Amino acid sequence: MQISTLYQIYKSHPQVCTDTRNIIPQSLFFCLKGERFNGNLFAQAALEKGAAYVLTEEPQSREDERFIIVDNVLETLQKLAQYHRLQLDIPVIGITGTNGKTTTKELVTAVLSKKYRVTATQGNLNNHIGVPLTLLSIPPDAEMAVVEMGANHPHEIAELCRLSQPNFGLITNIGKAHLEGFGNVETIIATKTALYEAVRQRQGTLFVHADDTLLMQQSEGCRRFTYGSCASADVKGELLPGSVQMCFNENVGGGRIQTQLVGDYNFPNAMAALAVGCYFNVGLEQCRAALTDYEPGNGRSQILKKGKIHFIIDAYNANPSSMSLAIRNMAQLSSEHKVLVLGDMRELGLESLREHQQMVDLIESLHFESVFLLGDEFGKTTAPDSWKFSTMEALKDALKSCLQHKNTSVLVKGSRGMRMERVLEYF
Repeated sequence: MQISTLYQIYKSHPQVCTDTRNIIPQSLFFCLKGERFNGNLFAQAALEKGAAYVLTEEPQSREDERFIIVDNVLETLQKLAQYHRLQLDIPVIGITGTNGKTTTKELVTAVLSKKYRVTATQGNLNNHIGVPLTLLSIPPDAEMAVVEMGANHPHEIAELCRLSQPNFGLITNIGKAHLEGFGNVETIIATKTALYEAVRQRQGTLFVHADDTLLMQQSEGCRRFTYGSCASADVKGELLPGSVQMCFNENVGGGRIQTQLVGDYNFPNAMAALAVGCYFNVGLEQCRAALTDYEPGNGRSQILKKGKIHFIIDAYNANPSSMSLAIRNMAQLSSEHKVLVLGDMRELGLESLREHQQMVDLIESLHFESVFLLGDEFGKTTAPDSWKFSTMEALKDALKSCLQHKNTSVLVKGSRGMRMERVLEYF
């Protein structure tokens, strides 16, 4: 079936599903398959639950016209998403980066939504499946789209840009993550900055953190709108003490914004959203309200109070860049008692032991009162044995006995697979 023909079906049934547990009536169901799942096995079930059509490689019935047979379901999903994108004459803002891309995406969306009808990536559905689903969720009356893009292997951002064709782009930062897939930092840089090249080819505009030397270098020669604390930034801000509180320059109205974000590392994320809002003429008070009201969730820099203890839950993901920033930020807090609860960083390949040892060295240099390290990788380091735990149960027992003081802050961080948020079950 031609994509143009399938697109006419999609226009009549613009809801797309890939999981029979979440079927939307009269939707299109794409039978995706991978190493551990095969959506083709659920084709009939999708129809029985209300799907209008099923796109499958392995039809159970060739006589039922509701089965649309294709050679490759994933490729068909991607081609349909790209075709839909080409029908849209709206700003599409692509966001990627090593750390902070989901938070930045949510902040940018919150700001733009004060003035425009915005469709954005839900959660962190930012890969070769999530980006097409995001594109296909953009309704005809949308005025803007914000598309988050993630990558753990070379060339992935270029491919996601080919599908989404962003005419605006924002890279939060470039650091160490997914080294197992990328191999080295140089490959990470080349992969991430494919977003800059994609926007440049469309004569679009980049939003660039002016304090980041690498990003400024990589964006030279492109049309850009900058933000940061340096004097040359188009939108200039200054980080003030406390939760992420910033003051900004008079060319956008001047004043202060107090956010509910924690950690100095969230300052450029908030500034990026302010810059995007200013560029698209969102009123200053609307920007202020959006940034002030935004509450971080899903284990990203959440502050939770359990009795007399303040937990900073940053357990959605972890890599050497984000973990070192979180540890350094923790050291700067005014709390009388500071506790680190850290889990292994995944997908670091041959660099894993070295990167975990560097975290241990950093922790030792900052003299934390109590440290709890969970996982095999931290277990291989030279950290004191009293810091190391092989099971969450043992860690939680030890942690509970040490949290007896008022004015105590606890940082909980680790890769998603470590499920570090489990420490809260005892409190």
